[in-house]
Amino acid sequence: MLSLLFLLLLCQLPLQETTTNTYDTCLGYIQPSVYRDGDLVLGGFFPVYTLTHNSEAQWKIFVTSRRQNVTFDVLNLENYGYALIFLFAIEEINRSPLLLPNISLGFRLYNAFPSVVRTLESVLGWLSETEPPIPNYICQTYTKNMAVISGIPSEFLEQAGALLELYRTPQISYGTFDPLLKTKDRFSSLYQISLNHSCLASGLVSLLMHFGWTWVGIFVPDDLKGEQFTRDLRKEMAIKGICVALVEKIPVTKIIYSSRDVTYLPRVLDSSANTFIIYGEIRTLLTMAFIDDYNFMTQKLWIITSQWNFVFTPTLYLLDTFHGTLFFSHQDAEIPGFKHFLRTVNPSKYPEDFFLTKYWLLAFNCSIAGTVCGEIYECPPNASLKSGTEDKIDTTLLKSTNDLYNAVHLVARALHDMIFMGEESRYQMEAEHPAFLPWQLHPFLKNAHLESSAGEHVSLNENRNCVSRYDIMNFLNFPGGLCLPVKVGEFIPQGLRGQGLMIQEELIEWAFGFTETPHSVCSNSCDPGFMKVTQKGRPFCCFDCILCPAGGISNKTGRTCMECPHSQYPNMERNRCLPKMAIFLAYDDPLGMALACTALGFSVITAVVLWVFVKHRDSAIVKANNRTLSYVLLLSLLLCFLCSLLFIGRPNTATCILRQITFGVVFTVAVSAVLAKTITVILAFKALTPGRTMRWLLLSGASNAVVPICSMIQLIICGVWLGTSPPFVDIDTHSEPRHIIIVCNVNSVTTFYCVLGVLGFLAMGTFFLAYQARNLPDTFNEAKFLTFSMLVFCSVWVTFLPVYHSTQGKVMVAVEIFSILASSVGLLGCIFAPKCYVIFLHPDRNTSKGLRNKTCYEEK
Repeated sequence: MLSLLFLLLLCQLPLQETTTNTYDTCLGYIQPSVYRDGDLVLGGFFPVYTLTHNSEAQWKIFVTSRRQNVTFDVLNLENYGYALIFLFAIEEINRSPLLLPNISLGFRLYNAFPSVVRTLESVLGWLSETEPPIPNYICQTYTKNMAVISGIPSEFLEQAGALLELYRTPQISYGTFDPLLKTKDRFSSLYQISLNHSCLASGLVSLLMHFGWTWVGIFVPDDLKGEQFTRDLRKEMAIKGICVALVEKIPVTKIIYSSRDVTYLPRVLDSSANTFIIYGEIRTLLTMAFIDDYNFMTQKLWIITSQWNFVFTPTLYLLDTFHGTLFFSHQDAEIPGFKHFLRTVNPSKYPEDFFLTKYWLLAFNCSIAGTVCGEIYECPPNASLKSGTEDKIDTTLLKSTNDLYNAVHLVARALHDMIFMGEESRYQMEAEHPAFLPWQLHPFLKNAHLESSAGEHVSLNENRNCVSRYDIMNFLNFPGGLCLPVKVGEFIPQGLRGQGLMIQEELIEWAFGFTETPHSVCSNSCDPGFMKVTQKGRPFCCFDCILCPAGGISNKTGRTCMECPHSQYPNMERNRCLPKMAIFLAYDDPLGMALACTALGFSVITAVVLWVFVKHRDSAIVKANNRTLSYVLLLSLLLCFLCSLLFIGRPNTATCILRQITFGVVFTVAVSAVLAKTITVILAFKALTPGRTMRWLLLSGASNAVVPICSMIQLIICGVWLGTSPPFVDIDTHSEPRHIIIVCNVNSVTTFYCVLGVLGFLAMGTFFLAYQARNLPDTFNEAKFLTFSMLVFCSVWVTFLPVYHSTQGKVMVAVEIFSILASSVGLLGCIFAPKCYVIFLHPDRNTSKGLRNKTCYEEK
């Protein structure tokens, strides 16, 4: 909050009597504008003086006379504080090496008159850059004027905009936001930097929600601004489930004399709403206060949205009615460095500024040499704007000071972007007369943004301009005119962590008639376990309570019945949700333990078989059908048994990726090894017939290439799977109502079924070839065993698919593990059990002679 300590001094300082004509002449001195040259120039319009001439005289002066001869009254000289902030911002920009480097920013200050004639005259002076102004004519071949900054009420902005719009000159308003000026077809060159009313509506709704006030009345002035505010507030209230009990429009022109003139009074007294929002100027309050029956309205709580100076309100009349009122006050943060600027600024720094010279003459009864008035008396050495007002206690606070400061910086940033965005712009600046036009600034103004000293994002986008801070005050007044506003909270739109509203309820003193926090609802909240049903023909805040349907719960507010979150389930009383238990196929689970033991047991058996085959590697039974492929098959079966352990335990990212990839690759190696064995059998018997091709394929070991080729194909598919959409840990909250199932999501169903498809294709091909070779003599080959093993393998996995998709939870994982173990056991048992039988129980057959004798016996 920036407090400009010098404001009331100008109204309170008595004019010191002087005997010199120079003193009086200087006080009456006036110029059309204050101008300081620069490479680029900004215009500022501030209401510093007011004319006393009647409209006819003003018109004659405007047409025929020079304005220097016109007499002015010093009525609003305190507004010169705005001009000082304007000058401070420009000086700060000119010192900055990062903003508009090597470019000086000048200014042209105009006095903005509350008169249509004088408004047009000032704007014409800005556009023509001549004195007196010549409409629609500029003497120079180029212009330095780039933008206008003003904060006058909407009437001035509308009148000035009519002229500035002809040249598309940017006009930035730092005053109170006016939604009616957002009409871009009429005011396409006008920007408003001040706070939007939608922020205020959000703050009001947040306050209502905090106290649970859902049945609210609204008072607005009967004008366009009141209608706009009502629309914004209704929209916010509808989103949060707050209903409007009644809307009353207060006449802005009619004078209230008695309760008969207040037609809305009976509706207010009869309303069940205890909370009312008032939006508008102080006149709105006065129309409610100056009535005979105002004491009947003390049982109501008032929330005021206007920013008034309560020191000047008639508190003796408002005592009983509005004691305990809550109101929103928008406070400006302190501008960094401005206090130092006030201590150092003096007329010698701005000799062309006759406003500052006259203020110095009024405040210190002196004038500095070199200024417009010349030297008049000797000024105190420590004279400064701050020292001239620091002993004054009745200080008026200027509004929107930060908006003015930010507006100047935003325009400077837009100019910076426009000038330094390309080579063409730099060439223009290096020219003798830069050829920039004001309308070229618009796209850069729309994109300009900065962070204010309060850490807020500031831009000229009116739709996003809802970032500020409101202090929530509790207004107390006492007999004798004593007023005491107490801060009880604050509202920060778009606050951190969503906490935009902060309230200290213990500091609030409620209005007369309330001993505790007031209630303002149409119907009381439903008990837990019940839901609301809106009463027919009434707002949704008026309702009846009925029991929640099965499967639904209601919390303490009893607003509606709702479903529990995915991680919870409802209790029997339908008033709270219980957490679901996370489940997965764990090692300590009986099913998981049984499968793990089975997998480890068969892994040990497979390892023993591998050891037996390595030990008897030179025997005939091992050497038959390519012992290398037997080793590969046994190793892959060992990994198949072990990979099933990846499916047991709590899933994580590593196991989710490894379980599917390992399963696909290892089983591909196993099945391709069986396929290679089958091809070896076929080649062995085909090679006995005349011809060299089959013999060459058998002797060259071509069947051994089947394993790496098939494995490489599967590895490529798995690599694409991992590179595009790898498996991940997921939760299943729907399959079981009271449990959360932690599962591995394959992510890409297409690649998952591609992996299974490769396995299925290999298995069916192997089975087909083995079936064709089943009748070959099995003393020297394993064709029948290969056929039977692939029959078991295919049967297991064909059965697996429908069973897998018909189960859920950890049973689904168990089905997959069982299929892995069953198919692996089928391959191990069908292919290697007969061989182990011969090795251990009939070693006499495990020789070439024994095998030949068995063959001859079988042939007989």
